Amino acid sequence: MEKLKKNYLFLFGNKDFLLMAIEGILLLTASIVLNYYAAFYATEKASNSVTDIVLSNIPVFDVDGTFVYGPILVWLVVIFLCLKKPSRIPFTLKSIALFVFIRSVFVSITHISPFPDQIAIGSANFIYKFSSGADLFFSAHTGLPFLMALTFWGLFYPRIFFILSSIFFGIIVLLGHLHYSIDVLAAFFITYSIFSIAESIFKADRKIFHISIGTEDAQSF
Repeated sequence: MEKLKKNYLFLFGNKDFLLMAIEGILLLTASIVLNYYAAFYATEKASNSVTDIVLSNIPVFDVDGTFVYGPILVWLVVIFLCLKKPSRIPFTLKSIALFVFIRSVFVSITHISPFPDQIAIGSANFIYKFSSGADLFFSAHTGLPFLMALTFWGLFYPRIFFILSSIFFGIIVLLGHLHYSIDVLAAFFITYSIFSIAESIFKADRKIFHISIGTEDAQSF
């Protein structure tokens, strides 16, 4: 704990690191606001639903609770990993922000209505503070855990956890008919591209991501 405390004092006492962290927070906030308006714009402009080779051939399952509350576990793990080594905070925030920004663009130009028999997620649920339910392409439930897998790739157990989470939530959204198959499959390819872009434009943040805490290796868990 003493070593961790010293690193917090050192990092957050460094103006450059502090600026990076603040930039990450501001970018993430801006991306969430943009995503909110993009989702409701997509709802307003939504056209008809389409058939789907998977959804048209499987019954709908009630995955309401898992869909809404399951991702909380994923984000608790992300928070733990970042708090354990605060040098990871700026790049993690900025890569998520870039993901949300790019997804907002896709949502804004893709206006297919949700599959007709998807499960109902209560409008009072907290998830609808950020989404209209019609922001389909591409699946954030699939893409964000995969983004975290790429971000923490050097850590074996987190990498496996995030990959399995991505696959799990991809299956969950299909079982609930909450996303089309293309939303889930495309998420992996688009997310990889987003991560590559993030590494290119946030080079300094990525470098700091790998700074060790104390004498521990930057890739240790």
